[in-house]
Amino acid sequence: MAARIDLTLDCADAQLVAAFWKTALGYIDEPPPAPFATRAEWLAQFDLPEDESEGDAAWLCDPDGVGPRLTVLKVPEPKRVKNRLHMDIRVPGHGSPQERWTRIRAEAERLAGAGGRIVAEFDGHHVTMADPEGNEFCVGAAASG
Repeated sequence: MAARIDLTLDCADAQLVAAFWKTALGYIDEPPPAPFATRAEWLAQFDLPEDESEGDAAWLCDPDGVGPRLTVLKVPEPKRVKNRLHMDIRVPGHGSPQERWTRIRAEAERLAGAGGRIVAEFDGHHVTMADPEGNEFCVGAAASG
């Protein structure tokens, strides 16, 4: 059996970054683990430092249970360099290269409207973007096959 992975994204504003990634990926807030009714109830079992709060993190999941979970955590240090690992958002659909590029550009524009930023375009292939805190990701066509 293959291992499942979770992704963790460090940031300065967990709620801002989580809202962006929910829009980008179609993810939802992950429910707290059983038997807890809320995240606040779950977090209460931990001895959190006084300067940390529930809003300092967000837990997201694919509503269909297919994609990896995404944890967004507030950290004190700022982002300084390019990510060593980034996400690729794959736009579905078939058609001509121009039709695929049109869908890629439309998705990049949608994500820019949600708070992302277009960094570079590789015409006909993919768009490099950054989320509201500068974490890089790419938007490209889904692999055919």
